[in-house]
Amino acid sequence: MIKEQEAGLTVAEVCRKRGISPASFYKLKAKYGGTDVSDGRRLKQLEDENAKLKRLVADTMLDVVVLKDLLGKR
Repeated sequence: MIKEQEAGLTVAEVCRKRGISPASFYKLKAKYGGTDVSDGRRLKQLEDENAKLKRLVADTMLDVVVLKDLLGKR
């Protein structure tokens, strides 16, 4: 996407072709502008893994609260 813009297409043309807004284009360019494709993929993998780990921690904390409630009521 950024390569297309660097190749001579205007931002409006790239956005229309990709179906995104110019604001989204500039946001993505700011986030991923200096990265390679492999870096972007790795970043996405790490973000997915981080989200999974956060869900696991939240589930575990919920289990702990439930167990404490059960033990406290006896």
